[in-house]
Order: sequence, then C-alpha cells, then structure tokens
Amino acid sequence: MIIVVTGPSGCGKSTLIRQALERTEGLRFSVSHTTRPPRGSEVDGRDYHFVSPARFQGMVKAGRFLEWAVVHGHRYGTSLKELRDKGHSGDVILDIDIQGALQVRKKFPEADFIFIMPPRFAELKKRLEGRGEDGAEAIASRLERAREEVEAYAGFDFIIINDHPEAALERFASVIRGQRCRRERMEAAVGPILESFRLRGRPAAGKKNRPLRG
Repeated sequence: MIIVVTGPSGCGKSTLIRQALERTEGLRFSVSHTTRPPRGSEVDGRDYHFVSPARFQGMVKAGRFLEWAVVHGHRYGTSLKELRDKGHSGDVILDIDIQGALQVRKKFPEADFIFIMPPRFAELKKRLEGRGEDGAEAIASRLERAREEVEAYAGFDFIIINDHPEAALERFASVIRGQRCRRERMEAAVGPILESFRLRGRPAAGKKNRPLRG
C-alpha cells in the first residue's frame, strides 16, 4: 500500500508521519532526495537524501524519480528505488508536496492520498514563525503559496484537519488502519480462511456417519 501525504508547508504533516511510524507496525517512510541543505537536527539518509543540484539533475535524466518538483527554490524528488527496493517490506508512506502528489496520482491511482489541512491561516503563520527555520521573506513566500495549495484539497481522498495534535494523529492513523482493511487488500488473508470453511471430503453439515453393521 502506498500512502501519499501532502499539505502546505508548516501544516504538520512531517510530525504526523513520524508519530504514525512510531505507533504503526508494517509502515515505512520513503526518504526523498532534495537539493536544499539540512535544517537543524536533520540527518542525511533519515530525513532526506541531501544531494547536489548536479547529482539531482543526473537522476532526473536517468529516469530514477517517481516524481520530482521545484519547491521554494529547491528540488525534491521520490526515487523509484525507495518503492522497489526488495530489502524493504510493508506499506510505504510518502511525504511530498502537492505537485509531486499529483504526479504520483497519474502513475499510481490506486494509492491513498491524504491532505493535511491547517486549521486557520493565522495558525499556519504562527507555526511557520515558531519553528525558527526561515526568515521573514521565506515565511511570506510559504504563506502566499499556501493560499493556493489549500484549494487543492478537493483532489485528495482524505482530509485531516491538524487542529489538535492527538486528535489529528488518531484520525490520520485511523485512515491508514481503515485502508488496510479494504476488501481488495485483504484477499490474501481471507483466502486461507475461506478454504477452511469449504468441504473437502467431509460429511455435509447436519449429517452423521452411520456405524457399520456386522
């Protein structure tokens, strides 16, 4: 199962994903490539694969990306290796921007698409300012872009309003749990159960074997 998560910068999607990964078995994170420098405590290979613009462009030319886009002046992309690596198992969750999500929709329409919606414009502004990662100009750019991005919610399967952290996390996790139980995703597990109910040389229900007479 592929779970695509997106929303405006500062909406809290990364925090929700991190907490869901900690609490949900069989869920792994797709680490994106980016040309931007690391922020704060970010670690290469865990949060992002930090690469040079030249290397990123080389991957684009080689067709190694499922999706990629330019966001706030930097390139971000999801490599096909993250999805195809045989060493990985379980469901995979992608934290990508709206441009990338729309690209994935065209290639994997069966994926689950979740939009994280901030509760109010003022709250988003407060969060961006509070994390202390960007200057005033960068924050203004992100907020202006967010005015357009929130309008894209209608193209997604699930909307999570990130108003209260625990409540938003429960809704987010509930979507993942619910989607895992869809009929088409349960076929492999249901098969052996059905087989156990089917008659294979056993007496039909309600009939008993009669003892042999000598």
